[in-house]
Amino acid sequence: MQQLTHFSPKTSFSSFSPLRPLFASYTYPLKSHFYPFFRLNLQSCPLRRPSFAYHVGNKSGVSMESNVVSPEVAASVDSVTQDLQNQSLGTDGGDDKNSSSGKLKLEDLNWDHSFVRELPGDQRSDTIPRQVMHACYTNVSPSAEVENPQLVAWSDSVAELLDLDPKEFERPDFPLKFSGASPLVGARSYAQNYGGHQFGMWAGQLGDGRAITLGEILNSKSERWELQLKGAGKTPYSRFADGLAVLRSSIREFLCSEAMHNLGIPTTRALCLVTTGTHVTRDMFYDGNPKEEPGAIVCRVAQSFIRFGSYQLHASRGKEDLQIVCALADYAIRHHFPHIENMSKSDSLSFSTGDEELSVVDLTSNKYAAWIVEVAERTASLVARWQGVGFTHGVLNTDNMSILGLTIDYGPFGFLDAFDPTYTPNTTDLPGRRYCFANQPDIGLWNIAQFASSLQAAELINDKEANYAMERYGNKFMDEYQAIMTKKLGLPKYNKELISKLLNNMAVDKVDYTNFFRLLSNIKADPGIPEDELLHPLKAVLLDIGKERKEAWINWVKSYIQELAASGCSDEQRKASMNSVNPKYVLRNYLCQSAIDASEQGDFSEVRRLLKLMERPYDDQPGMEKYARLPPAWAYRPGVCMLSCSS
Repeated sequence: MQQLTHFSPKTSFSSFSPLRPLFASYTYPLKSHFYPFFRLNLQSCPLRRPSFAYHVGNKSGVSMESNVVSPEVAASVDSVTQDLQNQSLGTDGGDDKNSSSGKLKLEDLNWDHSFVRELPGDQRSDTIPRQVMHACYTNVSPSAEVENPQLVAWSDSVAELLDLDPKEFERPDFPLKFSGASPLVGARSYAQNYGGHQFGMWAGQLGDGRAITLGEILNSKSERWELQLKGAGKTPYSRFADGLAVLRSSIREFLCSEAMHNLGIPTTRALCLVTTGTHVTRDMFYDGNPKEEPGAIVCRVAQSFIRFGSYQLHASRGKEDLQIVCALADYAIRHHFPHIENMSKSDSLSFSTGDEELSVVDLTSNKYAAWIVEVAERTASLVARWQGVGFTHGVLNTDNMSILGLTIDYGPFGFLDAFDPTYTPNTTDLPGRRYCFANQPDIGLWNIAQFASSLQAAELINDKEANYAMERYGNKFMDEYQAIMTKKLGLPKYNKELISKLLNNMAVDKVDYTNFFRLLSNIKADPGIPEDELLHPLKAVLLDIGKERKEAWINWVKSYIQELAASGCSDEQRKASMNSVNPKYVLRNYLCQSAIDASEQGDFSEVRRLLKLMERPYDDQPGMEKYARLPPAWAYRPGVCMLSCSS
């Protein structure tokens, strides 16, 4: 097995975070280089390769070799139900292959299986937990026990991506097919093999332990969409787990996949959610008190589920598997980055690195270098968008990082309520808070570094190209984050000092992140507003602040109004613009929990109501105002706002 040297990116920056003194008592593993306004210089950062190790003899079968970073570190129910009954009704299609709308039945979907056709597979097809060598996947079939499965919710917009007739959701056998109990015509199921760093430590082989891909569908636009059943049963990568999923986590993943998409954030999607009719035993808090929970399966959809860890695993296994790193890279470029395959010298993709020797990176001379630069920029853009809406992923291990720049693997996640840069939704991440909200930009960089090292191990890119990709990550993140925050405040241009002071004030007073920015659009650009009226538009979120803090907020609002007045934009135009980027509704944890509690009693109406609500998160939706309220006191009980990885 090849031994590689671990790399942790080093940065130098010209400004000091105004929030650093405020949170000096917390230990940030990566010192929050990006949060909130740093400009990085990675040109002089030497890239070293990560250390991988796998030891078969331990109890778990996975060695956790320590690296540099420590792991401590009002619509009524009836009306909504009627809407849901109506939303899938199309024109009559009779028994034709296509309905009159041009949509397909399940039997007529256009399956393709490029992943298994073009990449090496496991010679075995059993589900015995084991090390799967020299293979990108294992052919396995769904095996979850199913008794009278029930369709809970579905996404018409995802069905449209697949050219699937929405009337297919009404089929009596639909829940059977999407629980894995009845095979889909044309499907060819498998589980992916990959590894990854978990909480900064190399974990060796991980893989799809409970996710089974059915195959890829080519739609009428020649777009490739992979369908995957999460919670469908054991695979060789399940280790000591059962390969199943519970209703609790499945509701969260289904709703958040669609909510994030409607917020405009790249994400995997979800076609449907079904219950299995059986129960799964889970110890939710890892406290020795397991209980039975309803089982469920989500059908996830993405153009690809390939992760950083897909490359890392094979890079860690030595000379023979380095060919697989190359094959995986070629596959990804061919099917998901074809513009890179076809680029030419005329594209002028040459950049100076600032070094005296060999100072030019010519991306047209190495498609892999061009590829990792695009992956880095997609990742940076994704993380910037997370920061903009206050989303915290919770488990940013390298095996949970998509090469397509998608939000993937919704385990413990959370949207900020009270603004706290140290917020983490994952109890496993305490007390180190490696994956807290403020650390996400740095973790994205760290993960890109590990991905780059894997490509280096296969000699697909060199040090200079790897460093350039990381530099592009830093620049792309800062450019996008600054643009997002400028739009959120309705400013004519980026104002570092104004935004910095705002975030400091929000953190000190624990201001609700979503509601504050939504209410901010109500401030008028009128310097003549009396001082005692300045905070009226924000009174719903500035709760219980004393005299000193009130003065701090008045001073900030005065500065803000001066900036607005200088822009020349009308209050009406600015409000419309701000409301288009500041959502009124986000999928808060307590909203999910309300839906979960009802669903576990057999009432799925709240899941469907939330799905419909989250289709238009930026719109004022009459009768639904209660879903934009501050969280109630019960929302802070264990298991609502802090969640473990158990699912």
